[in-house]
Amino acid sequence: MNKYVKFAIGLMGLYIVACSAPRENGTSGVKQPVDYVNPYMGNISHLLVPTFPTVHLPNSMLRVVPQRRDYTEIRLNGLPLILTSHRGTSAFNMSPFQGNEIDIKPVIGFSYDQEKLTPYSYSVYLDDQQIQVDFGLSHQSAVYELKFEKDAPAYLVLNSGRGGLNWDGTAISGYQLIGKNTRVYLYLLPEENPQQIAALKNGALTESTDAEGRDACLVLKYPKGTRTLSLRYGISFIDEAQARNNMEREVADKTVAELQSTGRDIWNEALGKIKIEGGTVDEQTVFYTSFYRCYERQVCISEDGRYYSPFDGNIHEDQGRPFYTDDWIWDSYRAHHPLRILIDSEMEEDILNSFILMAEQTDNFWMPTFPKITGDSHSMNSNHGVATVLDAYRKGLKNFDLEKAYEASKGAITEKTLAPWSGMPAGELDRFYKEYGYFPALKEGETETNPEVHSFERRQPVAVTLGTSYDEWCLSQIAEELGKTDEAEYFKEASFNYRNLFNAETKFFHPKDNEGRFIEPFDYVFSGGMGARAYYDENNAWIYRWDVQHNIPDLIDLMGGNEAFVNNLDAMYTEPLGRSKYAFYAQLPDHTGNVGQFSMANEPSLHVPYLYNYAGQPWKTQKRLRKLLHEWFRNDLMGVPGDEDGGGLSSFVVFSSMGFYPVTPGEPVYTIGSPIFEHVSIALGNGQTFEIDAQNASTENKYIQSATLNGEMLDKPWITHEAVMKGGKLVFEMGPKANKSWGNE
Repeated sequence: MNKYVKFAIGLMGLYIVACSAPRENGTSGVKQPVDYVNPYMGNISHLLVPTFPTVHLPNSMLRVVPQRRDYTEIRLNGLPLILTSHRGTSAFNMSPFQGNEIDIKPVIGFSYDQEKLTPYSYSVYLDDQQIQVDFGLSHQSAVYELKFEKDAPAYLVLNSGRGGLNWDGTAISGYQLIGKNTRVYLYLLPEENPQQIAALKNGALTESTDAEGRDACLVLKYPKGTRTLSLRYGISFIDEAQARNNMEREVADKTVAELQSTGRDIWNEALGKIKIEGGTVDEQTVFYTSFYRCYERQVCISEDGRYYSPFDGNIHEDQGRPFYTDDWIWDSYRAHHPLRILIDSEMEEDILNSFILMAEQTDNFWMPTFPKITGDSHSMNSNHGVATVLDAYRKGLKNFDLEKAYEASKGAITEKTLAPWSGMPAGELDRFYKEYGYFPALKEGETETNPEVHSFERRQPVAVTLGTSYDEWCLSQIAEELGKTDEAEYFKEASFNYRNLFNAETKFFHPKDNEGRFIEPFDYVFSGGMGARAYYDENNAWIYRWDVQHNIPDLIDLMGGNEAFVNNLDAMYTEPLGRSKYAFYAQLPDHTGNVGQFSMANEPSLHVPYLYNYAGQPWKTQKRLRKLLHEWFRNDLMGVPGDEDGGGLSSFVVFSSMGFYPVTPGEPVYTIGSPIFEHVSIALGNGQTFEIDAQNASTENKYIQSATLNGEMLDKPWITHEAVMKGGKLVFEMGPKANKSWGNE
């Protein structure tokens, strides 16, 4: 049986028990995991927009976000029907309206109040229109219920931003082009037929049942006295008929209240895979909100056993395995994919299988880098899909074709250009990298002549060299698993290429020109222009100083040993910005969440606090982590320090709050930090349970005094994935002062 069908059957079972589930503020007063989720956490931050308050079911195709520029905006721009990007971009728009027809616009701006949003529900009062809006959703369809208070005709304005709409006498169907050749389709069924249908074009209403083009709008008019209206709709990436099927399968006979009740149960089941005890209410809220963010992506786009692939523009049978997309791997390989391996290994296998299918559906058979609803955007640098493959395989996941994954990854790294934000074949810069072992940099003011280099993103030669060194290590490990001895040795040697940019005098990774000379003069904070992209990427040299995840012992040796390594780590946290905040962030807007030059806001930093463990001072890892978590991830509007990227930063919070972290995806080992909660229980994907007890854990008691794993003394600051997956218990004794002798081997 198709697993998506199985899941749908499971949801029916969840709905049956929904009415008996305890509710916050209900008779039982029991607070459940979803009650701790605050979707508004981090909706505002320093310069960028880190999160959006998203209503959706876990990993589902249909997502909605209130349409406004940011949380402080005092007007809503219509009502959303489907989110097509986790950055708030929506397709289709619906504006309920009561007033003069001459004031009808393609998208109506609403004053609003009493907004209430949870992961599974939305309600808002459009106060100038005096319309109450309530919303509930399923995986591929949803229901709006509208209550009109004015004694006047009621209108619904349906807008396809770039596409077409049609009224067939019963329902509205249509499409919107959302990018490249990808369309999203709509089937919307009003509870009652309208009195009149008109098209809105050039500000005028014309009697018509069709609209086509930019801001294609149909307006449904209901008579005076209309008080309530329910609108059921389905969406699809296949066609309008499938959108109708999705609607009929999921919400045809459901009310908003029923959908919200079922959605609540689905979220509690998903979030309940990790149970926590202890900590403050704010810490629990930050944890479950972060965990909720980890379900925002990837999204399953299988629809009744079929899916539209933007990678070849065709519709495919899914062969009983859900197809997933919308994953920014540069961000998510670090902790998001490893978290899913722990709690839902079957889904992770399906995701990796989807990666392979994406590669097969493209002309070059390259592993995707940033697979989206509209195809691979080839964003950022490096090709870390290979890390997700290796990490999963080394942790026992086998239900995907390792040979195909290897070939697709190898092609993406050796045949596609390494130049960031480019899908072009390898060019002169790539030939240089293969011959000399580093990506060459331009001198300040030197003109770029290579066509594969993005005009804004630049070469990013240090970031490319370090990231590709890690990718080649991953290739070497997979080649070894496959018995490809010669290729394993070749890529293993290439995995040391980061050494070619290490400046032995300064102990930084320093760009070199094509003649092998370090670029001089050079400033490790500000050289590289906007986002340091001429040499690094979004972050400066202080962050990329630690970007050797696959060979930390060698990095320690390059810096002169444990003491020098720790001193350099300490220096990063104390190095001043060097300019005013205004000037610093004008050049480095992604390098926020600063503690000295450390940036908590960007994914290349996430493993850095754990590096003290490798140099004999794990107590400093414990100290740094608690400070970073409490200062930069908070239960408030500015509680996320930078772009969250659909689970990128949030998975760091989930792992770190539990007390361990996957520093090197590809090695089945977790590095220990400082657990926040007194008790954590993880329901593993294999049916086992792993528990973590942090006795006496509190804000003050952040230091590990001693530890045991299944009753045996643990005196090293790491545990294996194998030990975790067997189930059992990890016990920490926590205290207020550092035990500097624990874990310092």
